[in-house]
Amino acid sequence: MAVSTVNISPTALNQPLAQPSDLPALDKVLHSQALAGALEQYGLSLVTQQLRLLLAKLRHQALQQTLSINEVAVAAIAKQLLSQLQQLTASKLKTVINLTGTVLHTNLGRALLPESTVAAISQVLREPTNLEFDLVSGKRGDRDSLIEDLICELTGAEAATVVNNNAAAVLLMLNALANHKQVIVSRGELVEIGGSFRIPDIMSSAGSTLVEVGTTNRTHYADYERAIGEHTAMLMKVHCSNYAVVGFTKETPLTELVALGEHYQLPVTVDLGSGTLVDLSQWGLPHEPTVKETLAAGADLVTFSGDKLLGGPQAGFIVGRKALIEAIKKHPLKRALRVGKLTMAALESVLALYRSPELLPQRLTTLHLLTRSAPDIQAQAQTLQPDLQHYLGEQYRVHCQAMFSQIGSGAMPIESLPSFGLVIEYVGKKSSQIMQLERQFRSQTPPLIGRIHKDALYLDCRCLTPTQADLLQATWSQTSL
Repeated sequence: MAVSTVNISPTALNQPLAQPSDLPALDKVLHSQALAGALEQYGLSLVTQQLRLLLAKLRHQALQQTLSINEVAVAAIAKQLLSQLQQLTASKLKTVINLTGTVLHTNLGRALLPESTVAAISQVLREPTNLEFDLVSGKRGDRDSLIEDLICELTGAEAATVVNNNAAAVLLMLNALANHKQVIVSRGELVEIGGSFRIPDIMSSAGSTLVEVGTTNRTHYADYERAIGEHTAMLMKVHCSNYAVVGFTKETPLTELVALGEHYQLPVTVDLGSGTLVDLSQWGLPHEPTVKETLAAGADLVTFSGDKLLGGPQAGFIVGRKALIEAIKKHPLKRALRVGKLTMAALESVLALYRSPELLPQRLTTLHLLTRSAPDIQAQAQTLQPDLQHYLGEQYRVHCQAMFSQIGSGAMPIESLPSFGLVIEYVGKKSSQIMQLERQFRSQTPPLIGRIHKDALYLDCRCLTPTQADLLQATWSQTSL
C-alpha cells in the first residue's frame, strides 16, 4: 500500500546542515561496497548517469539549506540511488489483480492465455522457427499456412488470413475489395468499436464510400436493394456485439442479404467482432453467433477478433471464400498488418484446444473464468473477508455480497454472469475515503483494480486466481492499513 510521508526539516531533528562541500566525490560513492551489486545489475553507464543526477539534486538541496549532514553520507546516497535505479528500470507494463468483474477487460489486456499457449510462445522466443519458410520446398513460405488449415477446420471456411486485430481485418478487407467503391451497411450497425474508433472511420480510411440504409432501429431487405448501384462493391453486416437495440426493431436476416448478394453478384461480408468458435449455450452462457454458423448462412467473408471470446492473443481473422482471401492476401496492406511469430505460436496453440471442445472449460482460460460457478466464487470471497476486514480496520465495513460480472470487450453487452465478491464501505461520513482507498489499492504491488459503485468499493472475485487469492490473504492477514 502507498504510505504517506511528512517532510521534516533537518533543524527540527537537531541535525547539522550539510554544505555542498560535504558531498562525497562521485567515484567514492560509485566504488563503495554498497553499490557493488548495482554495478553488476544495472551497468556502469546507467549507475554513473543516475548518480550524477542525484548528486546534482543533493547539491541544490544543500545550497537551499534543506539537507542534513546524515543525508550526504555515502551509505545514505547509495541507498537513495538504489531506490532511484529500481524505479527507473521497473517495467511500466505491470501485472494487476482484476477484481472489476469484467472478464475480457480491454484496458487490462482482454483474454488471458492458457499455460500451454504461454509455453508455446516461450519456445519460439528462444529458437529460430519456420515462420515464413516452407520446410518441404526449402523456399519462402506463407506464414498464414501455419494456422490456416486449423482455422478452416474449425470454421468451415475455404481459406483464411490473419492480421494484428479485428479493426485491421476490416480495414484490409475493405481496402482490398472496395477501394473507391460503395459498401452498404444498415444505420443500426454503424457501431463504435471503442476508443472513438467507428465503422464509418474505418470505411473512410479504407477508401470506401459508406452507404447507410434503413434507420437506427429498422432496416429492411428493400432498403439494401434500393441502395445497390453500379459503384456498389459489397453488402456488409456488423454484429452489434457492444450494444443492443430493443423494442420496435427490424433486422434483415443474413440469409436474405446473402440471397440479395447472389442476385446482384455482390459479396456479403460480416464483421462478427467477438468471433466465438463454439456454441457457448452448452455451458449455460448466452448464445452468440459462431463463425461457422455465419459462414454456413452464406456469408462470403467473416472478420473477428482473436482476444475476445476466442480466448487467444490480439489478432484479427478474415475467413471465407478462397478467391476473395487470395485477393486480400496480395494487397500491400497485408504485409503492413501481418502478425509475428509470437502471435502465430499463440494462435496455433489456442486454436488447437478447440479440437476437444468438451475440455475447453478446463483448458481455455477465458471460458474457465466465464463458467466459474457463483458458489465457487462465493467460497473464495468468504475466505478473504475476515482478512480484508482485519487489514482495513474498524473504519471500514467489509461484507460478502452477490453481484454480477460481465463478459466485456463489447461481447453480449446486456448479459450478466452471477458472481460474488467483497463490498467495502466507509463507516464515517467522508465518502472520499472510498476513492482514496481505491487509489491505494491501485498503487500497491501488484495493483488491485476494483470498481466504485454507490460510495462503496466492489471487488468481484470471478477473475481472482488461487495464487492471487493466497497473496492477498497473506498480505491482509499479516498487516493493516
